[in-house]
Amino acid sequence: MLQDTISVKITKTTNSHIGDVDWDNLPFGRVFSDHMLVMDYSDGEWHQPEIIPFANLSLHPATSAIHYGQSIFEGMKANKAENGDVSIFRPAMNANRFKESCERMCMPTIPEDVFTELVRKTVEIDSNWIPNKEGYSLYIRPFMFATDEFLGIRPSETYKFVIFTCPVGAYYSEPVNVKIEEFYTRASVGGVGRAKTAGNYGAGLYPAKLGQNQGFHQLVWTDGKEHKYIEESGTMNIVFIINGTIITPSEDTDTILRGVTKRSVIEIAKSWGIPVEERKVSVEEVVAAIKNGTMQEAFGAGTAATIAPIAKIGYRDEILELPPVDTFVISTKIKNYLDDLKAGKVEDTFGWCLKV
Repeated sequence: MLQDTISVKITKTTNSHIGDVDWDNLPFGRVFSDHMLVMDYSDGEWHQPEIIPFANLSLHPATSAIHYGQSIFEGMKANKAENGDVSIFRPAMNANRFKESCERMCMPTIPEDVFTELVRKTVEIDSNWIPNKEGYSLYIRPFMFATDEFLGIRPSETYKFVIFTCPVGAYYSEPVNVKIEEFYTRASVGGVGRAKTAGNYGAGLYPAKLGQNQGFHQLVWTDGKEHKYIEESGTMNIVFIINGTIITPSEDTDTILRGVTKRSVIEIAKSWGIPVEERKVSVEEVVAAIKNGTMQEAFGAGTAATIAPIAKIGYRDEILELPPVDTFVISTKIKNYLDDLKAGKVEDTFGWCLKV
């Protein structure tokens, strides 16, 4: 059905709560827009998508996803330009990653052009929820979960796909402190590290909490076999600048999530002539670079965080101080460029922003 013209049934809310929002105080992920898109899968096909008023979902106690973990999601943002134009940042990359997650988790795929169009329609209907403040945006959360009412370990035969949106401010309000994790593992070769599946995040909560108890915002995950190589952080990919070169873990391994923001950082840097190396990055190299002064910048790159400068890195019993964040030249320039691109202040030469 979805290979043909996309027909979305729309039922608008009669009780908008947009007037109740405190636009000067938008905690991330706690304020929700008026509508959501819902689409069900059964009998081997996706059925007509609907946009309906935002509301709770009703679930059977034996809903398969709750028991066996077939649940995936994506995250992206929409922004409003100074002239009022609304655009979504690189949704095609999220559509591709969502498809890869579906395949890895044995779930039915959604054609990438259909996924993108459903996201566009969802944003369009609640475009008045996009904040007009600098640094603010509309966060978009597409997700899918198994819905069979059945206790049995096998792929579900039914699924629900949902998209909702949230007006948001900054994910991190300050430079972040991270800790290199050498015991707990986020993902191992052959696992589901590349899929954006809920279980990856659930498994990371306990070690992340231990780190937070020590004063760190996030962990820096290392490889699951030897804990010798940097992989990614809890909510973002990680990037280092050593001697003027951007260095970041290669995504060739199936243990690292392919990051939309990190890929954008790399493509921007290359277009500006900044050297980039995507390769294995050892913990030893990172620690040595901080200690000998060749580490100029370190930052996280992710949809929620965008560009999050790192102030301190915990390693075993040491706290390694990075240069002052106000000396971060390259990451600041890239962040400002991305912000201006999304706000329509500079020409979209990369063709990344989908107009709504």
